[in-house]
Amino acid sequence: MKTLYLRNVPDAVLRRLRKLADRDGTSVSALAVRELSDVSRRADNPEMMAELPDLDVDVVSIVDGVDQERAAR
Repeated sequence: MKTLYLRNVPDAVLRRLRKLADRDGTSVSALAVRELSDVSRRADNPEMMAELPDLDVDVVSIVDGVDQERAAR
């Protein structure tokens, strides 16, 4: 596993990270690794989207359906 050093972290950001880490009962480092892991998964999104089948449903139909359901409430 590699080590990542962060520079120029604003004091306010570190303060909020400490607050979140304390709330979760973990360290700032563990919290940062968890959050960076979650965010880095976005890099896989284009590949995942490419693997989905094309259902041939246009956006207008989806929006219209949502609008109709909301109006019925």
